[in-house]
Amino acid sequence: MQSESPRVLLVEPFYGGSHKQLIDLLQENIDGCAIFTLPAKKWHWRARTAALYFSQTIPTCQSYRVLFSSSVLNLCELVALRPDLACLKKVLYFHENQLVYPVRKDQDRDFQYGYNQVLSCLVSDVVVFNSHFNMDSFLSSIRSFIKKIPDHRPKDLDQLIRPKCVVLNYPVQFPDVSRLLPKHKLICQQVNNHRPQTSCSKEFPPEEENPDQSPSEPRNDQKPVPEEDHMTPLHIVWPHRWEHDKNPELFFSALLKLKEKQLDFQVSVLGETFTDVPEVFAEARRELDCHILNWGFLPSKEDYLQVLCQADVVVSTAKHEFFGVAMLEAVHCGCFPLCPKALVYPEIFPAEYLYSTPEQLCKRLEELCRRPNIARRHVVQVDTSSFSWVSLKQHFEALLAATGP
Repeated sequence: MQSESPRVLLVEPFYGGSHKQLIDLLQENIDGCAIFTLPAKKWHWRARTAALYFSQTIPTCQSYRVLFSSSVLNLCELVALRPDLACLKKVLYFHENQLVYPVRKDQDRDFQYGYNQVLSCLVSDVVVFNSHFNMDSFLSSIRSFIKKIPDHRPKDLDQLIRPKCVVLNYPVQFPDVSRLLPKHKLICQQVNNHRPQTSCSKEFPPEEENPDQSPSEPRNDQKPVPEEDHMTPLHIVWPHRWEHDKNPELFFSALLKLKEKQLDFQVSVLGETFTDVPEVFAEARRELDCHILNWGFLPSKEDYLQVLCQADVVVSTAKHEFFGVAMLEAVHCGCFPLCPKALVYPEIFPAEYLYSTPEQLCKRLEELCRRPNIARRHVVQVDTSSFSWVSLKQHFEALLAATGP
């Protein structure tokens, strides 16, 4: 229930997915919030026109002290149209940034979307990014982006924006999945809960494993797996949006190479689908049919978590990722992660879980197919709790306080 005198104005032009989850989380946990949203449809039109719509629909209120919005909103337009909102503490949250968001061809990039984000930063009091990669890629791209203006270019915009910038990870709500975990994952979870978290700074690709170590002999971070699991094929999950920027072509190419080598594996391809589904999905479904366990979006969160808990390995092949909730959820469910050594991933995942080339990805998957217990005995060295709402709540409360940075 909203307070009679709301002090925090939450504005979200694209109220869906992670944007919706964050707004709902803030409303539920921060006192005195008022929410104004638009449905998560027609993203491009939301970015172009939402400010005008909100300027007419947000009522005048003397108790507002803070305005919080995602960077989809052209905040510059909103506060120009509504001078009463200009005096608030204005907080802009970047789930992504349009300066480096991947497009097929650079000439396809609409200059206006990135330009709107730069303008919004200039009128904000605090600019918040969900990762260092998001912040650094945005700030470092401003100068080259502005050079696209044919003449009379503004200068030093990155220097004006940088002092306002902070990194505050997206707060993930991790459910209790212990009831869904198979026995070997419960064992690993218990081990993880009873030892200090450490960061793996050294990379351990399969080819560098100790040759004197027996395949059946667990490393220090492994625990025995029930005998019945030794004969179960490796279960690989890919839980991402069915779009080109997630690079499904690379993922399916790797799986087809495993199939050519007659390796045994199972695959679950999850994630949301949109209007234009890449053709590679239909092709892969035909060619990988005998390996498929799950195919397509699971609208039930319980069903989705059930698949993650039963999977052994989670793979990202993304060409863009500013945070990566799906990978962290899968790790929370006990999956061994394999991610590109690029984008946000080195910020979150130790080197052991990163690959640099398609060949390395194939080699890692091949090794895990041949020895699935490497993944099943492994305790993943990522402290997902540090990305939880419980850990980040105080930071968001300070961010939405009327005073302070």
